[in-house]
Amino acid sequence: MFYDQSPYDIKLEWGQRGARAAAERGDIVVMVDVLSFSSTVVTAVQHKAVIYPYPSPVNEQAKAYAKGLGAEIIRGRAEALRAGGHSLSPLSFSSADYERDFVLCSTNGAACIWLAAQVPALLVGCLLNASAVAETANRLRLELGIPVTVVPCGEKWPDVIGSENNMRPGIEDYLGAGLILSKLSGSKSPEAEVCIGALRSSGQRIRELIWESASSRELRERGYEADVTYCCQVDISYAVPVLQHNRFVNVPSLAQKK
Repeated sequence: MFYDQSPYDIKLEWGQRGARAAAERGDIVVMVDVLSFSSTVVTAVQHKAVIYPYPSPVNEQAKAYAKGLGAEIIRGRAEALRAGGHSLSPLSFSSADYERDFVLCSTNGAACIWLAAQVPALLVGCLLNASAVAETANRLRLELGIPVTVVPCGEKWPDVIGSENNMRPGIEDYLGAGLILSKLSGSKSPEAEVCIGALRSSGQRIRELIWESASSRELRERGYEADVTYCCQVDISYAVPVLQHNRFVNVPSLAQKK
C-alpha cells in the first residue's frame, strides 16, 4: 500500500483512522493525547492506579461497564468540579489511588485505544513521559522485530458526529508525538521526520505554543489552566502505561529500574 509508510521502522499516523491502520499492520503503537487523556493515564498509572479506557462519554453504558469491572467511573470535569472525585484532569490523581480500578471515558483518546487494542504492544505517551515511553518502545521494537507507529490523537470537530473523519489536528499532540519520535531509534518515515521537524522548529516555544493552542484555550476558558500547565511539563514521569487485558498498567522504564 502507498500509505503504510513502508519500509520504515518508525511511522506516524493521525487519530482514529490512523490507529486502525497501525493496528491492521500489527505495529507497536504509542498513543499521544496531551490534553488530556494521555497525561491523565500516565499520571494515574504513576500513582499505581489501574485504568480501563472506555470510548464514550460518561453514560449508562459506561457506568454498566464500570460496575461489571467493580471499578470507579471517572466523571467529567464539570461534574467532578461540583461533586468532587476524579476526572479527566491528571491533577485529580494522587498516591491515595494505589491499586484502585477506574474506568476513564473519552470519545477521542480512549476511542483510538480501542481501535488499536489488539496490537502486539500499545503504550501511552505524552510530554510528561516522552523519554521513558520512547525508551520502552525502542526496546520492544528490537525484541519483537516490528515497527513503531506513533499516533497523535488530535481533537474532534464539535459539529461533526459519528465519523472517524471528524478529527481536528491538535498541535499539542503533534509536538508531543514529535518529542517521542525524536527519541526513537530506527529509520523514520517522511511523515515522522516532518513531525520531528515541527518540534525542533518550535525550539524553546513549545509550552508557549501549546498554551495558546485551540485545545489549551478551550480548557483555560473553562477554568483548567492548572491542567494545561501540568501537561506541558517534559520528562517528569518514568511511568509507561501499557495496555494489558483492556487495562493500563505501568511498565517501569530502564531509568526507573536503576
